Amino acid sequence: MDFKLIHLLINMTYSICESMITNFHLILHIQIQFQMTNNDILKKLRVALKLTNTDIVEICKHVDFRVTESELGALFRAEDHPKYIECGDQILRNFLNGLIIHLRGPKPEGSKHVEKE
Repeated sequence: MDFKLIHLLINMTYSICESMITNFHLILHIQIQFQMTNNDILKKLRVALKLTNTDIVEICKHVDFRVTESELGALFRAEDHPKYIECGDQILRNFLNGLIIHLRGPKPEGSKHVEKE
């Protein structure tokens, strides 16, 4: 076999592998860059639904979850702020459950969940 051909094939293979690794690193970087925290989700919902901190406190009351406006202020701060608090799963879960009740209304008393067969 011709050594020039072998050399060409090796270089092409190397270039393809190098390109694949570069693309993988780029994809990985994009995924890491766009991971959203619970704080980000809460902030985006607040803006999208035009909610004030008072509204969020009232929404959380629908599911008997108590949160103060000052606690919410800490959740909405920048991550590098000294009084920033990370939004836990419990806070976000209770807010979302309260939001369902706020938007749809309370569940009727006699209704039961029926599973489809």
